[in-house]
Amino acid sequence: MAGFPERFAPLAQPAMPDVTQNPLPAPERPLRLGTRRSPLAMAQAHEARDRLCKAHEWREDAVEIVPVLASGDKVQDRPLAEIGGKALWTKELDGWLIEGKIDFSVHSMKDVETIRPEQIAIAALLPRADVRDVLVGASSVAAIPPGARVGTSAPRRAAQMLSLRPDLTVVGFRGNVATRLAKLQAGEADVTLLAAAGLERLGETGVGHPLEAAEWLPAPAQGAIGIECRADDAFVKQALSAIDHAPTRAQIMAERELLLALGGNCHSPIAVWTRGDSELTMTARLYSPDGLVKVEGEATFSANSDGASVLARRLLADAPEAVAVHFAGPPA
Repeated sequence: MAGFPERFAPLAQPAMPDVTQNPLPAPERPLRLGTRRSPLAMAQAHEARDRLCKAHEWREDAVEIVPVLASGDKVQDRPLAEIGGKALWTKELDGWLIEGKIDFSVHSMKDVETIRPEQIAIAALLPRADVRDVLVGASSVAAIPPGARVGTSAPRRAAQMLSLRPDLTVVGFRGNVATRLAKLQAGEADVTLLAAAGLERLGETGVGHPLEAAEWLPAPAQGAIGIECRADDAFVKQALSAIDHAPTRAQIMAERELLLALGGNCHSPIAVWTRGDSELTMTARLYSPDGLVKVEGEATFSANSDGASVLARRLLADAPEAVAVHFAGPPA
């Protein structure tokens, strides 16, 4: 495949907040913001720093960005599920945060485990970006050539694709955005899937065709940046509260509640799309890994209710064995 001529228009995003009504004084020393070293993670860290400094009228140097090498970035040749799951993205940053080496950390929320250390609080969620996946290498799922190879290591993407196109072959495909695009150019696969939010944050909006969320459901918490701090750090928690986006928090916490109640893991193909703020509408699908069997449900409920858990119980009750075996249910 020569070049990537396809284009998509990113969704409009909320502007950075105006100065908060009660800005805090600048810290006596720069606050240390931990992040993974990947280009996307660094872009997210800069967005978090910029929003925080603008909200409190701080100089940029009030926050120091501290890159940390995550285990998930060290191993690129095997699926995450085989080498430790989502914890590989967070354990180094969690350790640094708990030990006081950094004051807060930034994450793609889809990479954050549902059960967090008790010493850590999710203090802010930035406005959610485009939740869609982008298909690179073909203009639509229907337009992918018969028998083509789909490059992905995500169980959700693999199962959804095989559910729609069982004639296709899935090949393992890990790495950051640039690595996966390079692998595609090198012919290791015919098409691949990337998160629209990640492409936009990297300024790479000139590739691929977005798959509409109503038909191709995103991953839980896709498109959301979360910022964590120590649960007992009152100053940092108060500072971050100024950039916490309430509608995003409602959606992400509901999706994390769904995940927890399902008892899924890195092998569990689950897709979910949540809309709204004080009242949420959630659509969720659970798949067998080969995509041949699925169960779907939808519910509308108030934020901060147990609506997501209720939906999870209904999905598990309705799930055929080929699906249910991949979900353990809520923790005891």
